[in-house]
Amino acid sequence: MTEAQRSRPRRGRPGYDLESLLSVAVKLFNERGYDGTSMEDLSRKLGITKSAIYHHVRSKDDLLQLAVNRALDGLFAEADRLDNVDGPAIDKLERLVRASVVVLVERLPFVTLLLRIRGNTKVEKAALARRREFDHIVTDLVSKAAADGDLRPDVDPATSARLLFGMVNSLVEWYRPRGGVDAETLADTVATVAFDGLRVRRSAVTR
Repeated sequence: MTEAQRSRPRRGRPGYDLESLLSVAVKLFNERGYDGTSMEDLSRKLGITKSAIYHHVRSKDDLLQLAVNRALDGLFAEADRLDNVDGPAIDKLERLVRASVVVLVERLPFVTLLLRIRGNTKVEKAALARRREFDHIVTDLVSKAAADGDLRPDVDPATSARLLFGMVNSLVEWYRPRGGVDAETLADTVATVAFDGLRVRRSAVTR
């Protein structure tokens, strides 16, 4: 097989494609755990043979990597957009928190899986390393906002960063898309709860 043939996208089989395969795989990984889900389980759930699955991916690890990257790529895309945003660090931080909530809602199964991995495989370790990189971006924004005098001085920046995204990440445990709360409303609520408590309250200017 030539290099061109290897790089050419594979056509989907009738009745399913890579996206539907990934969707089912992530659902099973979240229900049973990644280690507790076999390719045989996946083939039974899809009603296809394992060889048909291997038409799209080389291994279960490939499915996991595609899934966690779906979550991480969404988060890093929002962080990258901050480079083109003017304003103080506190505003960028709030924007990133809001955007991260939207990413979580729109990619809920993938973010849920990302938050449940424990570093047992090479793919998981790489995903956790990217998570730490994102955490550093958040911590840096919190530290800059604190240095600007826009965060309460009695709250440790590192602790604030953990609590902020601890609250965002906790949404995977209870949020359900059919619950009547859309992504923007949920983002507004999270930002209000978080930043009304963190921001320095400016005294009203008297005349």
